[in-house]
Amino acid sequence: MALLITDECINCDVCEPECPNSAISEGEEIYEINPDLCTECVGHYDEPQCVQVCPVDCIPNDPNRVETKDELMAKYLILTDQA
Repeated sequence: MALLITDECINCDVCEPECPNSAISEGEEIYEINPDLCTECVGHYDEPQCVQVCPVDCIPNDPNRVETKDELMAKYLILTDQA
């Protein structure tokens, strides 16, 4: 499942540089995660790095983008030109 950033985001800028897939970008009001690029750090790290550094705990799983670990790994392989 991809992640999403909720309205509790305080725009602290710590999550964007942590994303290995460049899935996080500054939105109009808060940071946003592109679900097509988000692999929850599967293939890169054991845990989502944005979640680890977020000081307000505003990055839950996106219930509208349910993906298995295998699907996330397949996305990672495509994004890193390994597929």
